[in-house]
Amino acid sequence: MGEKSAQKRKPIFVVQKHQARTLHYDFRLEKDGELKSWAVPKGMPTEKGVKRLAVEVEDHDLEFANFEGSIPEGEYGAGTVEIWDQGTCEAEEWLPDRIVFRLDGVRLKGRYCLVRFKRAGEREWLLSRV
Repeated sequence: MGEKSAQKRKPIFVVQKHQARTLHYDFRLEKDGELKSWAVPKGMPTEKGVKRLAVEVEDHDLEFANFEGSIPEGEYGAGTVEIWDQGTCEAEEWLPDRIVFRLDGVRLKGRYCLVRFKRAGEREWLLSRV
């Protein structure tokens, strides 16, 4: 009875602007202790109805959410990385082909959806603000 209830930390998201071979944005959502990740070539949608291709890439460790700097030539992802936005996220639905979530960041706020774009390939998704 005098014990404080532990508050659970909200999952995080991060968007990293990544100037590698081509400029793209790495979008990452925390799930099960790691960052599920997508490369978004044309940037994050900020208006409702805008859909952007998001290519699923390998998961990253949570520590990578704070990474900014240079990845040396010859290494995977060589180029510069800067944090474009970050904050917390809350998944409303996480299915194999559809993820609905709410972002609360500095630039991105509101409800978003990732839907697997099966006609384009196994790793391709469409990302939109809903």
